Amino acid sequence: MQIDAFASTVPATLTLAQHMLAVLSGLAVGFSLGLIGGGGSILAVPLLLYLVGYPNAHVVIGTTALAVSVNAYLNLIPHARAGNVRWRQSLVFALVGAVAAFAGSSLGKAVDGKKLLFLFALLMLVIAALMLRRREPAAQAVHEHAAPSRAAWARLVAAAAVVGLLAGFFGIGGGFLIVPGLALSTGMPMIAAIGSSLVSVGTFGLTTAVNYARSGLLDYTVALLFIGGGVAGGWFGTRVATHLGKHGKGTLNLIFALLVAVVALYMLWRNLSAFGLHP
Repeated sequence: MQIDAFASTVPATLTLAQHMLAVLSGLAVGFSLGLIGGGGSILAVPLLLYLVGYPNAHVVIGTTALAVSVNAYLNLIPHARAGNVRWRQSLVFALVGAVAAFAGSSLGKAVDGKKLLFLFALLMLVIAALMLRRREPAAQAVHEHAAPSRAAWARLVAAAAVVGLLAGFFGIGGGFLIVPGLALSTGMPMIAAIGSSLVSVGTFGLTTAVNYARSGLLDYTVALLFIGGGVAGGWFGTRVATHLGKHGKGTLNLIFALLVAVVALYMLWRNLSAFGLHP
C-alpha cells in the first residue's frame, strides 16, 4: 500500500490482516523494550507505515504516541515498587517537558507528512549511533535523598524543554534522550534515571496523543491493538533478558542499532520526493 501523507484525517478502515500486523508490530516493539531496555518505540512509526500499511503519516504518529505512553506508564509500576523513581525530579522534568511536547506536536502537525518522516528518519540515525556507543555508566556518588542544587534544577528544566520539544515534534517517547538528560542534569544513578524517565515518556506521549486527537489524527482501534501486543511482547522480552548475560545483551543492542539504521535509510529514500527528489 502506498503511503499518502495527505490522506484524510479520518482513521483508515483496515483489513483483518492489517489488524493482526498491528498486534505483531506492538509485540515486536514491546519485545525490544523488554529485551534491551529501549529503542523499540522508534520503530513503531515505520512498522505501522510500511508493515501494516497505514495510509496517513500524521495519524500514525498520534496513534503510536498514545501506545508508547500507555506502555511507559505500565512499565513505571515495577520501577516505582522497586524504589527506582525519584519523584520530585521526574515530575518537574515531565511537567516542563509536557509543555514543550505540546508545542512540538503542534509544530509537527503543521509540517508536511513526507518531510516529517524524512526528519524522523534522521533522528532514527542519531538514535542508532547513540545505541552503538551505549556503555554501562560508572556508579554515581550521589545520596539517594540528596537535594539537587539550583544549578541542577536549572539543567533539569533546560533538558526537559529540549527533550520535550523533540519528543512532541516526532511523536516518540524520547527515552534515549530523557535518561541521559536526567542522569547528567541531576547526577542520579542510572537505574534511577531509567525508572524516573518513564514518568516523562508516558507524559510526553500522552500530551502528543491528546494534541493529535484534537485534530482527529488518532486511531484508537489500532492504538489498542498495538498496546495489547506491546504488553505481551514486553513481558516476554523481559523474561528473555533475565537469561542473557551482559555480552548477549550487548550483541542484541548492536544488532538492533543496525536495524534502526537500515530502516532509517529506507525511510529517507521513500520520502526524498518531499524535497523535489525522486527515488
